[in-house]
This record gives sequence, C-alpha cells and structure tokens, in this order.
Amino acid sequence: MSSATSNPQPAATPTVNGKGMNFTARKRIGLAITSVVMIAVALICAVPLWYIVINTFKTIPDMNSNPLGLPKEWTFDNYVHAFKTVPILRSLWNTFIVTFFGVAIQVIVGALAAYGMILRKSRFTAAVGAVLMVAFVVPAQSTLIPLYRMEAQSHLVNTLAGLVVIYLGGAIFCYFLIVGYMRSLPFELIEAARIDGAGPLRIFWSIVMPLIRPILTTVVVFQTMGSWNDFMNANVFISSSELRTIVLQVYNAVGQFSTDWPSFMTITVLALLPVFIFFIFCQKWIVSGLVAGSVKG
Repeated sequence: MSSATSNPQPAATPTVNGKGMNFTARKRIGLAITSVVMIAVALICAVPLWYIVINTFKTIPDMNSNPLGLPKEWTFDNYVHAFKTVPILRSLWNTFIVTFFGVAIQVIVGALAAYGMILRKSRFTAAVGAVLMVAFVVPAQSTLIPLYRMEAQSHLVNTLAGLVVIYLGGAIFCYFLIVGYMRSLPFELIEAARIDGAGPLRIFWSIVMPLIRPILTTVVVFQTMGSWNDFMNANVFISSSELRTIVLQVYNAVGQFSTDWPSFMTITVLALLPVFIFFIFCQKWIVSGLVAGSVKG
C-alpha cells in the first residue's frame, strides 16, 4: 500500500510594502527634524535665563569680560548685598499677599459667574455674557485713569487692598475659561441634587467645584503668574517703599545714570525663583487641565 507523501511548503515570508516603509521612514525623519528644531529653539530661549543666573555669581569686571561664560571666581556677594540693601523679604511678602487674595477672589468670582450663566440660560445671561466679552477685549491701559480716580475717591491708592481690587478684573478671564469647561459637565448630577433638595450653593460647592478642579488649577496657575509678575498696576497704584512688590524692587534696581548689573540680575532671580518653583510644581496640572478642557469643551 503506497501512501502519497507531500513535502511541506515553506511559510510565505511577508513582503515589505515599499510605500509603507517609505512613509515610516519619512515620519521618523520628520520627528527627528522636529526634535532638533524644538531643542534648538529651547536652547535659544534658555540663553537669557542662563545669562541672568550665571552673572549673579560674578563681579562687574568678570561680567563685562565674559558675560556668558562661567565665573572666574564664584561669589555670593551679590545676594548678600541684595538682602542688605533691598527689603527683599518684605517685598516678597507684599507680592504674596496681593497675589494670594487677588487670585483666590478672581477664581471664586469667575467660577460663580460661570455657574450662574450655565445654570440659568436666558436672554439676560446672554446679554451679560456679551458685555463681559466686550469688557475682556478693552485694553487695560485705557482704564488706568478712571481706575485711579475711583481708587483715590475710595482711599485705596497706595494700599495692598487697592491693588487686590485692581486684580479682580482678571475674574473675566477666569470666567471665560471656566464657562467653556462647565458646558461639558453631566447636568444629570445637578438635576439629581436638585431633586434631593440641595440648593444652588450646595450644588456648586459639593458637586460642581470638584468636577471643574482641573480647569481651576490651570486658571490659578495662569493668574498667579500674571499677578506676581505684574508691573504696570503696581507701579501706578503703589508709591510707598514699604508696600512695593518684588517686581518694583527689580525696576528700582536700575539707576538713572549707572546700574550695578550683577545686583540687578540677582534681584531679578530672587523675584523669579518663587513663581518658577510654583510653575514647575503645578506643570502637570496645567497640561491636564488644558487637555481636559479641549477634549470636553
């Protein structure tokens, strides 16, 4: 009895699509070029920061001879001189006070305004939203004179409380960021809370606030950086040396006829350091808040 035997056929080797390989190669080359360009741009942007930081450890002759290089001899005399001659700690405290209270009230007012707009949709709320939009596009410089007259009549000029009041105008920016995020909230939760007998404020604090936490964090970071680095309003509404913010101390470090540039850069670094640490600490929440808002809104 004969049995027919068949030789096993070898497995077909997959063929590589030339077009697909070319597309993958082009994609990798494009990513490599993009990475190189982004790294180059980042390095260019880092040059001013390096210039400021490295020159705080130099003397004036050393800075003039080699502004971008390492110091010939590292020295902390500029920092000692800054703390001795400039009330750095007091200015940092003043800046912290106006930033903390200003941002806190801005976020609360902006969130409440957005909540009211979403909760009660009517022609009135639409008109208020249009007015806020117009107010948002008005340049801040054009309102300085009427704001100064209003604060002078209220005896708020040259006070930290008056500067906080000025910063409350930023609540409009908070409102526009938060209202877009709120439109994507599951309103079934709000309706269920209403059925259970919860009032509007209870719903806001217990349900809405936890849901909008990502965008609130993003708003807090943006407004904190803006208030901390603000120069125009502080320069206009603060005249007392005891109430100066840290940015005003940086401005006053520039002399009329000559400037000790290493000392000036030292005060600049001290002004930037707290907000830089704050930004690094909150960076992941900034990205998550913006991404969540773009996906939901």
